[in-house]
Order: sequence, then C-alpha cells, then structure tokens
Amino acid sequence: MMFRRATMRVLLLLCVMYLITYVDRVNVSTAASAFGAELHLTHTQIGVVFSAFAYPYLIFQILGGWVGDRFGPRRTLAVCGIVWAGATILTGLATGFVSMIVARLLLGLGEGATFPTATRAMSNWMPSEKRGFAQGITHAASRIGNAVAPPLIVWLMVSTSWRGAFIITGIGSLIWALIWAWYFRDDPRDHPRITDTECGQLAAYSGNKEREPAPWRLLFARMSPVTAVYFCYGWVLWLFLSWIPQYFLHNYHLHLRESALFASGVFFAGVLGDWLGGSVTDAILRKSGNVRMARNVMVGVCMLLTLISLTPILLMSNISITVAALCLSAGFFFNEMTIGPMWAVPMDIAPKHSGIASGIMNCGSALAAIVSPVIGGWLIDKTGNWNLPFIVSMALMAIGIVLSFTMSPDRSLGAERGDTKTPGVGKLV
Repeated sequence: MMFRRATMRVLLLLCVMYLITYVDRVNVSTAASAFGAELHLTHTQIGVVFSAFAYPYLIFQILGGWVGDRFGPRRTLAVCGIVWAGATILTGLATGFVSMIVARLLLGLGEGATFPTATRAMSNWMPSEKRGFAQGITHAASRIGNAVAPPLIVWLMVSTSWRGAFIITGIGSLIWALIWAWYFRDDPRDHPRITDTECGQLAAYSGNKEREPAPWRLLFARMSPVTAVYFCYGWVLWLFLSWIPQYFLHNYHLHLRESALFASGVFFAGVLGDWLGGSVTDAILRKSGNVRMARNVMVGVCMLLTLISLTPILLMSNISITVAALCLSAGFFFNEMTIGPMWAVPMDIAPKHSGIASGIMNCGSALAAIVSPVIGGWLIDKTGNWNLPFIVSMALMAIGIVLSFTMSPDRSLGAERGDTKTPGVGKLV
C-alpha cells in the first residue's frame, strides 16, 4: 500500500496537522452564535475575535520559517502543536471579550510557524516533481478541516457546550504533537522505516545542520510579488472561513445545523480545488517543462474563474440560497486551486530556505486574515447586506490576476547567487 512508505506516512501526518490546525482556527466561526450571545458581543467584536489570531500568526510567519529552517521541523512543529492545543483549550475557558482575544492571540502564536515549517519538511521529504501535489493534498486536508468543522463543532456543542467543543478539539491537537515528535525525523535518511528506493528519489538533505546564513535581502525581494498575490487569495479565503457559516445562518434565517451543512458544502468544494490544483500544476510542469506556465498562468486563470463565479452575487438581487451556495462553492473551488502552484513557488525560488520563503509569502494571507474578517463584519453592521463583503472580494481577485504574472518561479535563488549545486527550476530533478 502507498502509506506503507515512510515518505507517504510523513505526508499523511502533515495532512492531519493541516486538518487539525484549520479546525482549531475556524471553530470560532461556527461557535460564534453561542459565545457571541453569552459574552454579549457585536458582529464587529466577533470579527475582531476572528482576526485576533492573525496578528501573531503574521508576525511569526517569517520568524517561524527561520526557526523551522534553523532547528528543524521535528522540534518546531512539536512545540507549535503543544502551544496551539493549549490555546484552543483556553478558548473554551474564556469568560469575556478580552480573554477570548488572548486565547486567539496564543493560537496565532502556536500556528504561526506551522505551514512554513511544514513546507521545509516537504522540501526534504518529497521529490521536486511532487511539490505541487504535496502542497495541494495537505491544503486539501486543511479544507476538509474547514468542511468538517461546522458539523463537528455543532455536534460537540449539542453534546457538551461551546466550551466543551474547544476543549475536546484542543486535546486532539495535543495528541498529534506527541505522535509527530515520536515518528518524524528532519533528515529522511535517519528514519528507521525509509527505504533505499525512497531515498534515491529525494534530493540531498539541505537541513539545519548546514547553518547557511539566509540571504534575507534577496529573499524579500524575490518573494514580495508572491506575497502580494497571496494577500489577494487570502482576502477571499478568510472572508469565507470567517463568515460563511454566519452568512447562511443570518442571511437566509436557517437553523444552526442547516447553516453548518451549507457551509460544509462550500468548504468541501475547496477540498477538491486544493487536490486538483496541486495535481494540475505538477502535470503542466511535467508536460511543458515551463514553470511559469505551471505557476503564474495557472494562478491567474484560477483567480479569473473565482471572480466569474462570484459575479452572480453582484448582478442578482434576492439571490436564492441554492444559487448563492453554488456560486460560493465555485468561487471557493477556484480560489483553492491556486494553493498547489502558490506554495510550490517558495520551493522553486529558494529550495534551501523554503521555510523562510514560504513564511514571507504566507504573510500576505496572514495580513488578509487580520483585515478581511473585520471589514466584512463592519460592512454587515453598517449596511445589513451579507452579500457586500463577497462583492468586495471580487475586486481583490482582479488585482491578483494582474499581480500573478509578476512572480518569477523560473529563477532559482541559488542560481542567482552562483550556487551551481542548486537544482534548476523548471526541470525535473
């Protein structure tokens, strides 16, 4: 079986991590109706709760990427898992607006280094021609977390309470951290279960033992356009993650369970988008050998399709719930198709510093996570129009389409610095 291989088991562990982290970060959107009423919060305050996690998450993208590169994914992700598990449990113990904010800030601190460090782990454990697939499948798992979170949290709330829902999911995170520390190795060749065949498919280990100084100026210069594109993607992502459950609940006056099912349908479309996007970008690269076609063009096309999918919300008044669900599902599907190519770009540009590079890129999404939910909540409070935040996101998609062609994944940072040992991007190694 495929998952008898150590490389695939590591990928499976990372998929589980991505799933858990998104359950822990989006569970507040489903529980908001319960804790918002109990703690007497406005929609704007709830938006602040949604976005509070993103402040330390933003700060620790680059720092966390450096920590992952410096100390290795094994120790970094284990510590991160313990921190975000504790933060999730503390969310269930919150007694007011301030304590809820503190718990969410701690969650952002714990999850800040996770994706950049996971990217570093994948750069060591995955062959270069499977980078898009690995990023696509792990992010698909995160969208499964989005999809299962609404019904899961509702079920846990009904079975226990909204507080119990946070405590139980926090315990699940703690279990994952312990399993990761036990099973994973930074250097794949140190793993007792890896085979010679698997090792032969992997690039030479470029790990924390080399202590090579990071070329910070070049990394920021090369990753800045990528970060801008990812901000546009992140704006749509965080709007969906924060407000979709509440959108169906309040705009169409559904019961909590019904709104959770509609939200899950939208998020499951993202699962398919992540998986397909990773597979398609790798297929384009294999067939064409053109990394710009596989990354830039694909991202631009998917953003255009996202914009088109959301257009009926702008053009139609009193849109039916069925049409709205289909439009939002299609928009989320195409937005998520950009994930595979986008997260492959840091590994294309800076394979030896992919933790830092992906951290710089993910700052775009983290910044969007701060402003998008709050602006969405403010627009709803001011206008009462639940469609307006999604209309605003269409403008961000238009900007992202243009910016997607400013990325340069075809120019390896190592090659620019005269490192002849760095694999060339755009050809399979």
